[in-house]
Amino acid sequence: MLEPYILALAAGLALGTIFFGGLWWTIRIGARSQQPAVWFFFSFVLRMAIVLAGFYSVLAGDWRRLVVCLVGFVIARIMVLRFTRQALEAGAK
Repeated sequence: MLEPYILALAAGLALGTIFFGGLWWTIRIGARSQQPAVWFFFSFVLRMAIVLAGFYSVLAGDWRRLVVCLVGFVIARIMVLRFTRQALEAGAK
């Protein structure tokens, strides 16, 4: 009975990591690019398509699974934010 919610949490963690990790990667690449707007636009479209498709498939008619997935998404945001801060601080030393 708990298994669908654990899978929804794992999916949220994966989707959040893809979304926010992809954003970090895009910022790093876009900052050095001759056409950063192209990088940011296509990255946004791709990341949103992946996340929306993931949320829709996790939902599967049960709003509670979507809520658990969103919790995992937010947890992934916090984890990626901490990782990127540590990477930036290590690079500044």
